[in-house]
Amino acid sequence: MTSNYGRAVRSFLRLGLRQPSICIRCTRRSYTVGRSRTYDDAVALLNTFQTPYDVLKKRMEAGIKPDENANKDMRKYLSMIGYSSSDLDSLNVVHVAGTKGKGTTCAYVNSILAQYRKNYGFPKKVGLYTSPHLISVRERIRINTTPISPELFAKYFFEVHDLLEAKLAVAAENGSSEDMPIEPRPVYFRFLTLMSYHVFLQEGINIAIYETGIGGEFDSTNIVEHPACTGITALGIDHTFALGTELTQIARHKAGIQKSGAPSFTVHQPEDAMKVLQNVAKERGVILHNVTDRLGRVEEVNIQPSFEFQRENANLAVSLAQTVLQKSMNNEFSLANKPVEKLDLSSRKTTLPKEFVDGLEQMVWRGRFETKKEKAITWYLDGAHTEDSMNFAAAWYTQRARRFKTRVLIFNQQGLRDPFKLLDILHKHVTGHTAQLSPNQQSLSGSARPHHVIFCPSASVGNKSSKNDFVNLSNDSEEIANLSFQRRLAEKWASLEENQATGKNLTALPVPRVDVLPSIDDAIDFVRDIANTKEDKGEEQIGVFVTGSIHLVGRALDILETSQQSVN
Repeated sequence: MTSNYGRAVRSFLRLGLRQPSICIRCTRRSYTVGRSRTYDDAVALLNTFQTPYDVLKKRMEAGIKPDENANKDMRKYLSMIGYSSSDLDSLNVVHVAGTKGKGTTCAYVNSILAQYRKNYGFPKKVGLYTSPHLISVRERIRINTTPISPELFAKYFFEVHDLLEAKLAVAAENGSSEDMPIEPRPVYFRFLTLMSYHVFLQEGINIAIYETGIGGEFDSTNIVEHPACTGITALGIDHTFALGTELTQIARHKAGIQKSGAPSFTVHQPEDAMKVLQNVAKERGVILHNVTDRLGRVEEVNIQPSFEFQRENANLAVSLAQTVLQKSMNNEFSLANKPVEKLDLSSRKTTLPKEFVDGLEQMVWRGRFETKKEKAITWYLDGAHTEDSMNFAAAWYTQRARRFKTRVLIFNQQGLRDPFKLLDILHKHVTGHTAQLSPNQQSLSGSARPHHVIFCPSASVGNKSSKNDFVNLSNDSEEIANLSFQRRLAEKWASLEENQATGKNLTALPVPRVDVLPSIDDAIDFVRDIANTKEDKGEEQIGVFVTGSIHLVGRALDILETSQQSVN
């Protein structure tokens, strides 16, 4: 897929703009494009496409939210860099939306396809586009499971950036507005989505797996007119400003990825949400498959963690992988006498091919139910940031935490969600007071009550170093600097402790020490200091749970792995 792009490049070069020096300004910072074009330069410039906190706040106050113009703009951006929506059809896109588990489902599909590539040589190249990233922006755009290299990221970033700037400059000079997008330049997520299309088309991707950002209908990933198939994971309440406060409203947005001619699959949903998905499918002439009755086919697969929702994600991934394999192989590749051509995974107790089983069992999706060991410390990390995901993450940690002599919680959630609901769920789990447990299971003696609770920003502050990949302009910098939000979280935890203590004898249980610290760096140092004061330093004694935010978990992983590398 080079012809259209090649014409755009030639047109762009005739303008003499190969090395522009264009200053793009935003509320908090500016960046000038010069001759240096490294990965760091690319990410620094990319960060200027973020929407700053004060702008986000004004838009919310004005009630401005994504609508059909968002996709119209994306198609115009796509045209500016030399492609049309029909060019994306060659990517055989697997498109996944949902409230929880959509990234995991994409990772399962990718892992299954990797097994077929290993055993049969096809699909030769699989693209994976997900968000947000944990440590490096490059994680969002992967080829054959691996994030694209810094060099490749910089190359394709500046190609897209320069083509957009050239087209915008010509339009401004000609005074033409007909083909101009409403937003003069794509914001951060839209730019990366646009760049992913360019990367995958230029790199000859056979199958591309796309996770939506927010919603579905107006998401920037939703300009693919003919995906191979679509999937909708479990639905819940999230991103209420953009999607609505009712589950039916959210379901309508998520259902927007369904396209005529592309089979769609979903998991068990609340009845009202399922009706919405079915109605949208009917309107669009889409066959919607509820794969809940096929859960038996993953019954014997070693899915970790072994929660029902994770099996639902894996089961959904099986249907998506089966569909895209059959479609792409029929169109592009012949595998005589290979099992994929005769795949029939529709029955409840189908025995899955080895490639499916290995793909599901060997899938790695970082920052979710992740464990790292460091001498006397075991770190449990999960970026749970919705009520449903916190329920599962907290249960996962609690099951493992009771054996530790010292338990530590590190929490932050500094976005548009309600962190106090998350804290309430977390507190109930670690103290053994969940509504899901029987009265016997709710005994305080069986709890994993923490000895230390730490609230800190996800970002480094002050003189702590933080690379460009961690820059997040969508948060209130003043609030981060004065730690006012973390103090409110600490007050909330104290009130939860006080409420639970009323009428109960807690004298035999640890009274958590609650600290508000300036950064995740300081929180990790705090835990390590505790470990260094223990007499038996070689013994596994401390269990730490880092949760509430993907950004917090990503920064923590970066610190832990950087420390490990320096030791090695």
